[in-house]
Amino acid sequence: MRPALLDHVGRLSDEDLPAYVYDLPALHEHVHAIRAALPARVELLYAAKANSDPRIVQALAAHVDGFEVASGGELNHVRGLVPETPLAFGGPGKTQTELVQALEAGVERLHIESEHELRLLTTLLGDRSADVLLRVNLPVAMGHVALAMGGRPSPFGMDPAQLDDCLELIASDPRIRLHGLHLHLASGLRAQAQLALIDEMLTWAEAWAHERAVDLAEVNVGGGMGVDYTHPHKVFDWSVFGAGLLRILTRHPRLTLRIEPGRSVTAYCGWYVTQVLDIKFSRGEAFAVLRGGTHHLRTPAAKQHDQPFEVIPDDVWLRPWDRPEARNEPVTLVGQLCTPKDVLARRVTVERLRVGDRVAFAMAGAYAWNISHHAFLMHPHPTFHHVHDAEVSVPGTYAHRMS
Repeated sequence: MRPALLDHVGRLSDEDLPAYVYDLPALHEHVHAIRAALPARVELLYAAKANSDPRIVQALAAHVDGFEVASGGELNHVRGLVPETPLAFGGPGKTQTELVQALEAGVERLHIESEHELRLLTTLLGDRSADVLLRVNLPVAMGHVALAMGGRPSPFGMDPAQLDDCLELIASDPRIRLHGLHLHLASGLRAQAQLALIDEMLTWAEAWAHERAVDLAEVNVGGGMGVDYTHPHKVFDWSVFGAGLLRILTRHPRLTLRIEPGRSVTAYCGWYVTQVLDIKFSRGEAFAVLRGGTHHLRTPAAKQHDQPFEVIPDDVWLRPWDRPEARNEPVTLVGQLCTPKDVLARRVTVERLRVGDRVAFAMAGAYAWNISHHAFLMHPHPTFHHVHDAEVSVPGTYAHRMS
């Protein structure tokens, strides 16, 4: 944790905990580096589902070409925060109300998931027009991936054989403008694996477009850049990825490529800071019970990993009994929920951990608070802090408790 953040955490009272602390300078630096690594014909959209915190969305707006939203709620939220930024609306199961919302909001791209969704859109257009990408589930053998969106039977997109009916419908309706394809198939990939998959997808897309006499202007390959929670310092290699995309795009000179990363953009800027309430031993194993838990930080339960953390010692102890602690031994860090699944990290060896110490879980800037089951047991929600280095000397001016 950078000194500026550590200073801020030190100013938090126990009642401010648990707290999400977002490092906005680090976010700016990270996304600036991503943008700088990408070739000119690659457009960068941020997938708002990863973390739609208002200050994060506004911070990203200066660096990205737009935002990808996947519901009417996300659409309204992001449009309200950054009114002039282009939006792409994707995801399965769009309702009639959401499609009308998208049309009225003037979204730049609609990602069409099925022939039925396309036909529904035609009934809602009136005198409006729509710019669309058709989402395709390619039969690509991907092997083991962290999260498969396609390449096998899937609710996402449509099989290639189903595209012809969509092309006929689009050809008969001048209000619909087809710009290209959406081909997001997998998440959790490293740079070289991601490049190999993109190369295969673009080769298929251009062959399909040539065979069907389709003017293929753009392909959206989604996100899926890997985030390694086991090795926090092994960040997705954006430089290798950008150089690889440049080589690939030389073979597709007329094509604009869009990417929609989420987790790999914001995961590293967030910390979930909490406090040890109890240290207990059961049949020789040490457990640290923390304020909060997976109802605030769902990531380790969702991905079945140990969330990386660091201990922030608190040397103040005013109780008249010995302070419970664990020393140089594996400790399982759990939350306050009445379920054995409320585990943030299992059997991680700590040098020293005591009741009252604070624990800062790293990589909590994506798919964390926003995917958690907040209401379970009705514990207080965390506070939220957005740290600018220049602001750290003025505690409380950029923090709030989510209600």
